[in-house]
Amino acid sequence: MIYLPSYRNTKPHPHICGHSSPGLHHFNFTTSPESTQRPAKMADSRSPVVDVHTHMYPPEYITLLTTRTAIPLVRTFPGSPDPRLILLEAELPLLEKALSGECSGQLPGRPLTKDYASLPQKLHFMSAHGIDISVLSLANPWLDFLPPSTAVSFAQTIASSFETSCAANPGKLYFFAALPLTAPIPDLLAFIPTLLNLSHCRGVILGTTGLGQGLDDPDLLPVFEALAAASLPIFLHPHYGLPNSVFGPAAARGEYGHVLPLALGFPMETTIAVTRMFLSGVFDKVPSLRMILAHSGGTLPFLAGRIESCILHDAHLAAEYQKSGKDKKRRTIWEVLEEQVYLDAVVYSAVGLKAAIMASGEWGSERLMFGTDHPFFPPVGDDEGNEKWESVGLNRTAVAMVLGEGSKVGQMVMGGNAVRVLRLDEE
Repeated sequence: MIYLPSYRNTKPHPHICGHSSPGLHHFNFTTSPESTQRPAKMADSRSPVVDVHTHMYPPEYITLLTTRTAIPLVRTFPGSPDPRLILLEAELPLLEKALSGECSGQLPGRPLTKDYASLPQKLHFMSAHGIDISVLSLANPWLDFLPPSTAVSFAQTIASSFETSCAANPGKLYFFAALPLTAPIPDLLAFIPTLLNLSHCRGVILGTTGLGQGLDDPDLLPVFEALAAASLPIFLHPHYGLPNSVFGPAAARGEYGHVLPLALGFPMETTIAVTRMFLSGVFDKVPSLRMILAHSGGTLPFLAGRIESCILHDAHLAAEYQKSGKDKKRRTIWEVLEEQVYLDAVVYSAVGLKAAIMASGEWGSERLMFGTDHPFFPPVGDDEGNEKWESVGLNRTAVAMVLGEGSKVGQMVMGGNAVRVLRLDEE
């Protein structure tokens, strides 16, 4: 038996794709009445397939990375047909060896293939995988490393580059803009309204460090308020992960590849960042703020109950809540997930997708959006981008297994929800 918080309606939903599940309460694998009020515009009756988690590095960004001497950077190495993209601190030991000539065959980073920067290749990928619309975003680490003096102008350059690409492919491409977070706050706040002049911009992509002190930083509140006022949702994406020491010396030697920082570090980074926002009251202070969490919210769907239990049993927080009067009206993290947070469906398994839907409330399937994480996780050995990507198939299969192949609610996750939430049916 699975018990969810008592504030929730406990109507049982008897079936998951035809299998009896009497213990699963307060979530619905059908569509709510409201979901049919704004149908997606398509030539046929199905919803479009929308990829909300798909990255690109515009040429201007690649050029900048080739000039850098600290991560993120791009370097070429003898014997490698493609330049190497080095993003993570965990890649530094191999980079140092490669630069000193001590490399024993394993190169740092990943090959910077045409999938990362080529618009024709992005469109080819979409066609090959049956994707009708992509919401592009600059890949990590975005603009977090820029000097304050150039941050805004370069952010404008990147946003204009995405807008041009989208305008050249009407109805197929939209984008999340990258924020110049290292710029002075007044300049950053002045930048946000300019995004409304870009007809294909549908929100912003944000890392977990914010202005440098995390997303619970009080100085970031005006930014959240400005984004909420502009109705620009945040696509929250990890990059910094966990300290390298957590992964041990074998990982530092490169013996485990990228598995530990990507599979574990990234999801925990997202979980910690959003929990800090919740504990600091960001969601209560900016109730109209909307967020889309990458990788199905990291481990939040699984750990939300533990977070709530720890809050309920923490003497310090109980005293603080009682002192402020918040103890009688405190929102739970379940309520925040149901009211202010959406999750992408980049989780690679039916088990993870079920958890994400359950954590998102009674109509949780209307808060999930399909994504691919392209161009990351390519087929190993496919340097030309010709093969079908197994990573895409895993996410698509998970939706079919949980919600039913071709079902209405499955189509909502595959695209209808994104059309509704991100206004992709508006010119």
